[in-house]
Formats: sequence, structure tokens, C-alpha cells
Amino acid sequence: MTDLSPLAPSPTAAPIPAGTSVVFDEEAKFFDRDFIAGGSPWRLLKLPGGSRSVAERWQDGGTVRSGEERFARTLIQQGLLHPIFPTRHDVDDIDVVVPVRDDVASLRELLGQLHGLHVTVVDDGSLNPLAIAECARRFDVALIRLEVNRGPGGARNAGVAGTERPLVCFLDVDVALDDARDVLERLGAQFQDPLVGACAPRIRGGAGSSTRDRFERRFSPLDMGGHDGLVVPGGPIAYVPSACLLVRRSAVGAGFDDRMRTGEDVDLVWRLHDQGWLVRYVASVVVTHRARGTWRRWWSQRVDYGVSSSELAARHGERMAPVRSDVWTLVAWSSVLLGKPMIGARIVRVTREHLRVRLSDQSDDVREATDKVVGRAMIGAGGPLARAIVRTFGLGLVACALHPRLRRRALLVFAIGTAWRWRHERLHLRDLPLAVADDAAYGVGVAKGAWRTRSWAALTPRISKSSVRVRDVLGLSRAN
Repeated sequence: MTDLSPLAPSPTAAPIPAGTSVVFDEEAKFFDRDFIAGGSPWRLLKLPGGSRSVAERWQDGGTVRSGEERFARTLIQQGLLHPIFPTRHDVDDIDVVVPVRDDVASLRELLGQLHGLHVTVVDDGSLNPLAIAECARRFDVALIRLEVNRGPGGARNAGVAGTERPLVCFLDVDVALDDARDVLERLGAQFQDPLVGACAPRIRGGAGSSTRDRFERRFSPLDMGGHDGLVVPGGPIAYVPSACLLVRRSAVGAGFDDRMRTGEDVDLVWRLHDQGWLVRYVASVVVTHRARGTWRRWWSQRVDYGVSSSELAARHGERMAPVRSDVWTLVAWSSVLLGKPMIGARIVRVTREHLRVRLSDQSDDVREATDKVVGRAMIGAGGPLARAIVRTFGLGLVACALHPRLRRRALLVFAIGTAWRWRHERLHLRDLPLAVADDAAYGVGVAKGAWRTRSWAALTPRISKSSVRVRDVLGLSRAN
């Protein structure tokens, strides 16, 4: 199933209404005369003349006044500004779809949390359908029975086809909600923006005292972090999982690609984005998802995530590139790794000068603007680059470490890329083995997927061009 989602309304036809409360993204920063940095993806934006005062009024929260509606919409589309909808949504407009296969115990626990909501259970080819049917009858919820297992995407699609309310919430059977009504009301409020096609809460690891549970609470693969934001391919929040996902029925079109057993949620979110819909991540709303019950299942889950990268690459191309960098950033950090830091320093200096020339007639303080951009884009790229390399190519780095001449550099990249997980967390040594195993499983999955599809797309870095030329870095003057 590969049909496109319906097109979203045009942003110009859906300005943010006057009186709407808004607040700037907490990562957005004002500086110089008319510049703001941030958004999804990150950018340096020059504000239109006279709009700086309006933007500053919204910085810590404010309302959109008459005449400011289109400006607010522009900033919201770029992820710099977020609308605040205090009104809670009526849960009677929401169908909850729960796909399940044989896990009666988890289904019973979840349905107990969903009391009073419009719930449809989709039995995805269970070996014991009578147990699932009895559980559905006990909690008085609708049941759709699929005789043949279709996978999570196909089961969710069957749930959409069998319901009719304007919003649909997909819930995995191993998700837990302390207050399901509150979660749906707060997520549903986001749909007061007619351009929002989907939104998701933060999904944290569930309770438990096992090693896996503790690791999952800190580093769940479903946890997109503690900051609200727009979901944009290549942005800080590149996707959201469908373990708990609220969607606008009119936006999802054909729904999930039911040929995909994993990665189908990423595919759907990116198709929504491509059709102009906004997908929001609401970190202030939290649900939990427990870790896999055995080490074998835990490992298989991570491998499957890696395998899905090749299928996603076939559909979405360079969005699945394991490493993204512009050419000079990559050369600069490679020179540092090779013990030639002066080359990297030269590249950074030339890039700063190049940008200063471009901004000289637009900025009162060119130095601040260039330092902001170059500092983030080049100097700050070292940790994320190492993390991206370890995530997909960690086993290759370990193999390189067997060579005496490569050992020190390979281990350095491996150490930085592994430690980057803890940039916002306190380090617990007990997490290290699982962190290494997590990356190894994903890397194995990526290689497995590439072999299965006979495609290198998910293993091919995306190296973008730069306006800085080789002659600039070498200090060669333009020929007369």
C-alpha cells in the first residue's frame, strides 16, 4: 500500500487565528538585529523588517494579534514557534485502535486503562482467537478479527477501516497510560490547528527493576526526548513511533504500508510531512512502553529496526543516510582525527570569513552571526558525527581497531560515539554493555537489510556540497 496521503490545506489558507497563544521553541535564540536561529531543521533566519518586536513579544509566551496571523503561521511551519491550545479535546471524537496477537495478558491490562473510551481491538491472526474475543467482550469493546496475520501496519489499517470518528489513536498493546483520557484530551487539542495531521506523546521505558528495564527508561528507542517540536525528516525530531500515535483520519489516506513489518510508522510520518501536514511531538504528555521480556527479543527488536532502514531508504532515499555532513565539516574533523588539527582550524576560519562576507550587509554584528552558525554546523558536529558512525558502523570500527595503525583512531571514534548517549544523562557503568549491544544490533540489522534488498542506500553517507571552494581553503586568489 503506497498511495500518498491527501494534501494538507495550504498554509496561506490557514493562518493562525488572532488570539491564539504562542511561545517560541525553547531552542530558538535571538541575536543581532534581525536574526533568529533554531527550528526544524535548524536554520539561521532573517526576520522581515519590523517583525523583531513581534517575535520578541512571543518569546516567553504571548498571543497573536490582528495582522500577525500569517507571520505566526510562517514561524510555526518552520518549527520556531508553537501554538498553545489550552482547550482539551472531546474524546468522543477519537477511536482507539489496539492491534494484538495472542498477548491476552497485556491486552487485559491495557483495556482496563482505556475504560470509557471508544476502543477497537484488532486481532491480527492470533493462534487463540477465543481468548482475545473473550477479553474484548469482558471490557465491552469492538473487535475486528483478521484470519491471517497482516503485521502491525495492516492491523492498524483494518482498525481505521472499521471505525469512523475524525481522529484515530493507535496504541500498541504493551503501552501503559496512567490517565488515558487526559492523554487523548491533551494530544487531541493539537488538532485545533487544521494543518496538524498527527501527533505523538513522549514514550518512556516502563517500570521494572531488571537491567533491560533500567536501560530502557534512560535510552528507549521510542523516546524522542524531552523537548516539544515539529517532526521533520533530518530535524532534531526526525520521526515518532506509532506505539502511541494520534492521527487525523482525513490526513492518513491509505494509511500504513502493510508490506512493511517494521519502519511502517516512520514511512507514514514522512508521507504526511511530504503532503504538507504537520506532525507534532508533545513531550509534556508521557506514556510508557515496557522493554522486551527476554534478551533474545530485545536483540531482535533492535536488529529489526536496522533491517527496516533499507526498506525506508528505497522509499525515502537520502533521508535514511547513516551519516550526514557537508564536505568541509567532514574534512575538518577527519583532519583532527588524523592528527592534523591545523587543517581543521584553517577550514573553520575560512568558512567563518566566507559567511561574514555574505552577511556583511545584513547584520550589525557579523561576528556573532557567523560564530553561531559555524559553531553549530562545524565545531559542534564532532559528537553527532561520531555517534552516527558508531550507530551504524560500530562493528566496522571494532574491526579497524584490530589493525595497529588504525587502532587508536578507531577506538577514539568508538568511545566518543558511544559516550555521546550520555551528553544529557548521568553515566552509569552498568548501561555501557547494553549501549554497545544496542548499537551492534542496529548495525547488524542495517547490514542484513542491505543484503536482503541488494541495496547500499542505507549504508551510504550523504555528503552535501559547500559554497566554500577548494581554492578558498588553499588560500589561492581568483585568477585575473
